[in-house]
Amino acid sequence: MTRVTLLDGGLGQELVARSGDAPTPLWSTQVMIDHPGLVEAVHADYFAAGATIATTNTYAIHHDRLVKFGIDDRFEALHMQAVAEARAARDAHGSGRIAASLGPLVASYRPETLPPHDEAVAKYAEVARLLAPHADILLAETVASLAHARAVLEGARGLGKPVWLSVTVDDEDGSRLRSGEPVAGLAAIVGELGADAVLANCSAPEAMEAALRELVKIGLPFGAYANGFRQITKEFLKDSPTVDALEARPEMTPELYADFAMRWVGMGATIIGGCCETTPAHIAEIARRLRAAGHQIV
Repeated sequence: MTRVTLLDGGLGQELVARSGDAPTPLWSTQVMIDHPGLVEAVHADYFAAGATIATTNTYAIHHDRLVKFGIDDRFEALHMQAVAEARAARDAHGSGRIAASLGPLVASYRPETLPPHDEAVAKYAEVARLLAPHADILLAETVASLAHARAVLEGARGLGKPVWLSVTVDDEDGSRLRSGEPVAGLAAIVGELGADAVLANCSAPEAMEAALRELVKIGLPFGAYANGFRQITKEFLKDSPTVDALEARPEMTPELYADFAMRWVGMGATIIGGCCETTPAHIAEIARRLRAAGHQIV
């Protein structure tokens, strides 16, 4: 029997889908502004499905995005709204932990857009200081390069909360980051700066086993939460994209996704869940499989 932490599934895509609104470059932040309470409802559904972690809807709340829409004065308030909705769902459920999401600066999957090191560290530190008092975990998500890993770890450390580092890997070669650098290169950075867990996220499920074979060598708790995109399109890699440039894989059912997740557990992963285009149904199926196999969800 293994003690497994079950993360939630995709939040941003689920919010966009439930809102029925046309996607904007503000992504799930716009949905949270326009539909107060919807974030809490999604968190509640993930807890009901068996997740033990609620990941805050803070992935895309960065100055560079808010400035473009003239709402940068709401930077702190939006972070606090996201935290409040996650905590409300957790409190109603009666158990669970809050993971504060630290998403990529500027753009996802584009390591070349990372600001200069000192600027990136300062921006991550600002977000981490805002969120740390209200969260159980600081979760650095979709880290696309070694420089990105170094910057976010420097920005998030020293705040008294566990820091989980989660990288996004090449969809065809999971042993490499989106930057093309080897996942193995993380070991030295984590060894120097510290982390409490290492994961891979927002990549194809098929790529995760190769990533996990590298992450296990770091010697920390490790895991994965994959996406359900057909592919990361060229349109999405342009400036200020919207998520309608991406398409879900119709074959990535809860049952198929859970097959992947259970293979990760078989490799020793103790933190699993879902990323974009996974839903409460996917998490519920993973929870069912874990229990059936005799694992304990913590």
